[in-house]
Amino acid sequence: MNDVTVNSAQQIAGLISFVLGVFVLVWLPVWIATLVWVWRDARRCGKPVWLAILSVLLIGLVLWPVGLLVWLILRKDWLPKAAPTSTPPPPTVVQGACPHCGQRLAPGTTQGLCPACLLRQVAQDSAASGPGLAGFTPPSPQELAEILPQFEILELLGRGGMGAVYKAKQKSLDRVVALKILPAEADADPAFAERFQREARTLAQFSHPHIVGIHDFGQAGKFAYFIMEYIDGVNLRQLQRAGRLSPRETLAIVPQICEALQFAHDRGVVHRDIKPENILLDAQGRVKIADFGLAKLMRPEAGGADLTLTRQAMGTPQYMAPEQVEKPQSVDHRADIYSLGVVFYEMLTGELPLGRFAPPSQKVQVDVRLDEIVLKTLEKEPELRYQQAGEVKTQVETMTGTPMESEKGCRGSSSRSEGS
Repeated sequence: MNDVTVNSAQQIAGLISFVLGVFVLVWLPVWIATLVWVWRDARRCGKPVWLAILSVLLIGLVLWPVGLLVWLILRKDWLPKAAPTSTPPPPTVVQGACPHCGQRLAPGTTQGLCPACLLRQVAQDSAASGPGLAGFTPPSPQELAEILPQFEILELLGRGGMGAVYKAKQKSLDRVVALKILPAEADADPAFAERFQREARTLAQFSHPHIVGIHDFGQAGKFAYFIMEYIDGVNLRQLQRAGRLSPRETLAIVPQICEALQFAHDRGVVHRDIKPENILLDAQGRVKIADFGLAKLMRPEAGGADLTLTRQAMGTPQYMAPEQVEKPQSVDHRADIYSLGVVFYEMLTGELPLGRFAPPSQKVQVDVRLDEIVLKTLEKEPELRYQQAGEVKTQVETMTGTPMESEKGCRGSSSRSEGS
């Protein structure tokens, strides 16, 4: 006997029990009382008693099934229904635990972030919808193992505008690294070798807690590669797809991005492609900026050579500052501040600031003081924006360090309410 048959029998049995209960407890007493009253009235008035009783019986026999039928039609839930497909119940969401697997998260972890589950959830989407280069097919792990025998290639993590990234194990040091392979097509550019060497040396000098470190670089066969710090986590885009970030989490992430940008700007490097895909978060919620591959070097020792093709508009259109499109030769560090503003707005509202857009506080429930900070980063004229990423960090930390508007008058609360 299947589940549908069992459920149907149970529903019919319940219906019969209900009907008998109503008949015995409600309809039958009322019917008997009516008969007694009619019998007494017929005797008092001298009418035939049997005729009056018969009338009441006939009326009751007609009204009872009619009333029951109307009730059943209105209910409609007594009919047998197919049992739902057998699916495991969703895991119980525990405070401080991953909502997917229930694994307890480490202290300081961004709420709801379980890197393993999120990576499994979006790995296929990322591979299918990534912005990869037209015509660029990442080499298989087997191909890489032949030309880079010093590494054990574990898996392809993803591909993007500057090549493909693999998770690998560096055998000599017994450590897990991220191996970034640049497309072989780049080697066809006569100036590529010089540009690659210069940029790689510059980026390898970076040592900052919020920038993905580069351990080494080189060329093997037709591929140039970077050996980078492996971040066990997700990027901001993956985190957004899993669920909108809360304002509290956003305000914890932005200052870390600012620190990384200020560090790079102080050393004459502009990222030029700040976007959610290049902002990584590890299992503790720490931010790491990745992919400075489109950076324009402004160091004096570069000899004035434009090593990143500044005649081309480099970056991702939705996150590019206006001058990156209109005057790519004159782009400076303030373009990164504009891109930061786009990411900031998107984290708060879930939307991109395109065309005539409303301030964040008109889209979601956030402190109105955020409007001024976000809108200033999004000024079209570089001179009107914040001039340093550190200024954005200071403004955000100053705001979060004082009572927010929606919390005034609620000082007795033990903690700030999320989203103010």
